[in-house]
Amino acid sequence: MVLSRLQALLGRIYDVEPPLDPATFLVTDPSVVRDWHGEGATDEALFMREHEGDLEVSLYVDGAVLSRLEDHDPFEQVTDANLQDCCTALEGVSHLLYVAWSAMRGRRVSLLELETQAEVDKFVALLVLGGDRGRESPARLHARLFEQVRYADGLDHERLLRYADANRLAARYCQRLARRWLGGGAAGHTGLFRELRAFYRLGHGAKLACAAA
Repeated sequence: MVLSRLQALLGRIYDVEPPLDPATFLVTDPSVVRDWHGEGATDEALFMREHEGDLEVSLYVDGAVLSRLEDHDPFEQVTDANLQDCCTALEGVSHLLYVAWSAMRGRRVSLLELETQAEVDKFVALLVLGGDRGRESPARLHARLFEQVRYADGLDHERLLRYADANRLAARYCQRLARRWLGGGAAGHTGLFRELRAFYRLGHGAKLACAAA
């Protein structure tokens, strides 16, 4: 399943063992989400609640997104035909992995931290997926993810502000990563992954300060 493979990719990038299988928590029917919340859903969302001391989660990714990714596998090639769907799937997997990984360590996660990490994850994962086959330079990918961005209609002010802040913080951090490490061959890639793994493990305040620096 593409979600499990994307989670495994993030696990390798950050040197973390994924504690959950996305398929176990997956919901693909938008009508189910409407029944739960009385409103329409975007193509991806992570739903969480605490119940009797346990954290309950459900990952929603629209079934149409997953179907298109099966037809246009991002592990074979990332193109204009699957870039948006790949970003959607990566965001959901990123949220699930980071929440589960943090919960197992007794760490609280803010929504801004969660969204910022997901934006970084998309940039780095797409670079890795592209590899030598990719036609996207880091600068062009950065522009497509962080400058040519459009937010869903109907977002309330709080969520719109949070998404915009996450985009700004991740854009700044990923630009710094590209300047520092990309274009330097294997040694640069080693440094890139070392820095990314340290960033992943930072606490809330330290992570956002690092991204904003």
